[in-house]
Amino acid sequence: MRKLVLTCLTTGICAMSGYAQTLFTYGTHSVSKADFLRVYKKNSINKKPDMSEKELKSYLDLYALFRMKVAEADKQRLDTVQSIDHELDNYRKQLAKNYLTDEQVTKKLIHEAYDRMKENVRVEHILISCTPGNDTVAAYRKIDSIYHLVETKKQTFEQMAKEFSDDRGSKDNGGDIGYFTVLQTVYPFENAAYSTPVGSVSKPFHTQFGYHIVKVLDKRADRGQVKVAQIMIQSSKAMGDVSLNASHKRADSVEAMLKSGVPFDELVKKYSDDKYSVSDDGVLKPFGAGKMVMSFENAAFALKKPGDISEPIQTDYGYHIIKLIAKIPLAPYDTIYPQLKHKVENDARAQTARDFFFNKVKEKNGFKEYPANVAEISGKLIAIPDTGKNAKTIIVDDYRNMNKPLFTLGGKNYLQFDFVKFLDGLSHGKINGPKSAVIHDGYNMFVNNVVNDFEEHKLVEENPEFKNLMEEYRDGIMLFELMDRNVWSKAAHDSTGLKAFYETHKSKYMWEPGFEGSVYKFKNKASKDTAMLLINNKITDDSLVKILNTQANPDRVSIQRGRYEFSRFKDATQAELSQNKKKVIPTANDGYTVVYAREVFNGPGQKSLEEARGYVVAEYQDFLEKQWNEKMRKDYPLKVDDKVFKSMAKK
Repeated sequence: MRKLVLTCLTTGICAMSGYAQTLFTYGTHSVSKADFLRVYKKNSINKKPDMSEKELKSYLDLYALFRMKVAEADKQRLDTVQSIDHELDNYRKQLAKNYLTDEQVTKKLIHEAYDRMKENVRVEHILISCTPGNDTVAAYRKIDSIYHLVETKKQTFEQMAKEFSDDRGSKDNGGDIGYFTVLQTVYPFENAAYSTPVGSVSKPFHTQFGYHIVKVLDKRADRGQVKVAQIMIQSSKAMGDVSLNASHKRADSVEAMLKSGVPFDELVKKYSDDKYSVSDDGVLKPFGAGKMVMSFENAAFALKKPGDISEPIQTDYGYHIIKLIAKIPLAPYDTIYPQLKHKVENDARAQTARDFFFNKVKEKNGFKEYPANVAEISGKLIAIPDTGKNAKTIIVDDYRNMNKPLFTLGGKNYLQFDFVKFLDGLSHGKINGPKSAVIHDGYNMFVNNVVNDFEEHKLVEENPEFKNLMEEYRDGIMLFELMDRNVWSKAAHDSTGLKAFYETHKSKYMWEPGFEGSVYKFKNKASKDTAMLLINNKITDDSLVKILNTQANPDRVSIQRGRYEFSRFKDATQAELSQNKKKVIPTANDGYTVVYAREVFNGPGQKSLEEARGYVVAEYQDFLEKQWNEKMRKDYPLKVDDKVFKSMAKK
């Protein structure tokens, strides 16, 4: 039965209605032939389902029982249980993400990304950092003044980058970050780079890191990817030229050995300092533009034929000797589409498709905003004092009477007080950072949250696929709750019922021949030898653990005590163990197990309820489930239309 429940969750069984032919009824409920066939084919292990009467009948019996239990869960209104309602809400939000986007815009973004993959861009950039909560106005004014100095040629881009850029990785190079391609930077930066002509400087633009300007130095056709192996001779920056010169000499020596015929992979193992690639004969993952430092990248792409080897190439890490394995051109669009689609949908550019979709939702559902009311609540929130007992604190009760509408969606007004409650939860009651910016961003998030929630709930009405998936999940989690209440937890916690079941079936729970004693597991031979001396001197197990397991070596021994059956030990048989006998068994990784039989039981014996609890609970669960299944069949009588059933079967 549990297998069916799991199937319901993972492959999807859901009730449907409204089809012409009814295949069966259960109580006052019905399932159509079309619905049954859809579910049967969907859950078929083989691509071509077995349509024999025998298999159809077997599945129908299981499916009908499942539907009876779902009907019982509905009758008990389990979907109103707080934990289930919360789980359904979380699942709906996760599932809806795949639907709350504009498909056509997403396709355009994927095409845009692929077209950009055909070209690499080399830029210099200047960053004036401005993380959330900082003064964005000051940062913008600074980048704008730099932009005008560069545009009017009063200063060079490189000079401004070295003096003012907050990007430590590129400022010393005059802002030069080399070549890159699509999906390697944040989307606004990528847009600026690809849309600015060669030799021109972009206008200031904003990203999550602050404000930027970029100067496009070059655009070239994409070179695809290259797969290489390397021998890296590392140098230490701290030791300066001394280390660099020593690395250069080692690299020249390795190059000479290569030319004399020593295999590349042998020299990798002997000389390469790259711990990440040395075990793979120096082979690196394929890479394209922007993934490696420029000198390494250019040297790799300059190699012509597989097997060609470069001279030693210097980088900040030392010297590299590179061997070409393969050049990999850009894959065709259809081939790369699934991978590219996944990247685009998880990139910031996907927000473009979501924004477009949300705007359509607003337009379709009569979204109307009231700017004066927005300004009123924003002004009151901005007026929250910055000092004193309640500095920057949102006191929600102070806004309870502010019930003017901020906007209308789907005929419902969303009020000023609704926004205050949202902002209070979002900011944990404190407005930290520039208040006007926090309130502005919070209001936009409030609108988006309302539109998102509104459309999530409408998806069930408007999208059959979404509706089916939600119903499948709902049925599954409700059935688990019902099974837990009636079978699983009941069997574990119904002490009276469990005891009565044990007493009725106690003849099943008997000890086989075995022993009472200890099973010791030792980490190594030294631990085992020390322990055996102590055990032979009648030391207790607790004392043994204290002696062997020190803070420095906490796992030298572990001990299990109890009654065991000989059948559990293939290496410690009844013939080998008698009273007060021990059997030493070598185990993996130089460990040892020692079985010590203190008292032997040659005949069968009755297991107590506690000794047999695991077996009793499992069998009591099966017993309860069978009882419950019979109750379901009685409460929801099954009637199958034989004529409709036979119309499905194929001999």
